Amino acid sequence: MTHISEQQVLEALRQIQDPDLRKDIVTLGFVRDLRIDADEVSFRLVLTTPACPVKEQMREAAERVVASIPGVRQVNVTMDAEVPRGRGFNMRSSLPGVRNIIAVSSGKGGVGKSTVAVNLAVALAADGARVGLMDADIYGPNVPLMLGAAGVRPVIDRNKLLPTEAYGVRMISMALINPGDQPMIVRGPILHGVVQQFLRDVEWGELDYLIVDMPPGTGDVQLSLAQLVPVQGAVLVTTPQEVSLADVRRALRMFETVAVPILGIVENMSYFIAPDTGRCYRIFGEGGGRQLAEQYGVPFLGEIPLSIEVRESGDRGVPVVIAQPESAQAQAFRRVAEEVARQVSIEAMKPELTVLKTNV
Repeated sequence: MTHISEQQVLEALRQIQDPDLRKDIVTLGFVRDLRIDADEVSFRLVLTTPACPVKEQMREAAERVVASIPGVRQVNVTMDAEVPRGRGFNMRSSLPGVRNIIAVSSGKGGVGKSTVAVNLAVALAADGARVGLMDADIYGPNVPLMLGAAGVRPVIDRNKLLPTEAYGVRMISMALINPGDQPMIVRGPILHGVVQQFLRDVEWGELDYLIVDMPPGTGDVQLSLAQLVPVQGAVLVTTPQEVSLADVRRALRMFETVAVPILGIVENMSYFIAPDTGRCYRIFGEGGGRQLAEQYGVPFLGEIPLSIEVRESGDRGVPVVIAQPESAQAQAFRRVAEEVARQVSIEAMKPELTVLKTNV
């Protein structure tokens, strides 16, 4: 019988490179718990996010290269994910248990920023990540409505607010504390305090990603978030037309000023497919988000179509990624979620490989 060594297996697996980190999976430490039992080889392949878009390709490649070793009869690969802890998250200002904070922002209102934040959070959770969603749009908090939790009231346990959970996402919002049509009439210093309480006084638990739905613009809430905690990156939401793009440019520059990396740009309402004819209409113009990303050298995360289904799902409190998972709209949100997770991993892996475990 041919003897199979651990070194043979690892050398075979060095042929496989992570396409983003550009190193082989052995050097990156992705290969864990390697066992060789006669002609059977077993190991875990641990990627940097449960939402990895090349997970199956990695599995197939690992099985193929190990199976090619003389004497190997069976290869057992278990897929796991360990989301890297973001840069700066070992500082005392970080949130206990939270690996990465992601701001979803826009330069102006009306571009569907909250819809993107909600579907991004739900899509990541559906992939197996531990996700929280903080509705920091204090004046216009719509996240509970979109998650079907508008009538829920938060519970306090040992001086901590317990987040409401919907579709696998832990969520807090001013709409849960100040329900109905009562307006929030507060000045800037109060906004800072609210953001601080949502961060520090909520029992978030262990999270891979805390998505923060920001208010429009470049004001107090954006500055407070950047000052209070290390933010792994910002996702900027725009529509294709110049009126929106001009404001997103300002938002991009603001995040650069406070040293928050730009994870990428999402173009929402990119096009409309007429349900009766199937014809595509570029109502708000074409390619503005992609051109903006190229202009500033940041990733373009994808296009989201304008559709009745997205609007109806949001109004019913069932995000489209749950209500119509096979629709073009849901698939577009999933692709954006995969790209966001990918960019977070790239940012987090730049300084060091510090990881905490999440099962896929």
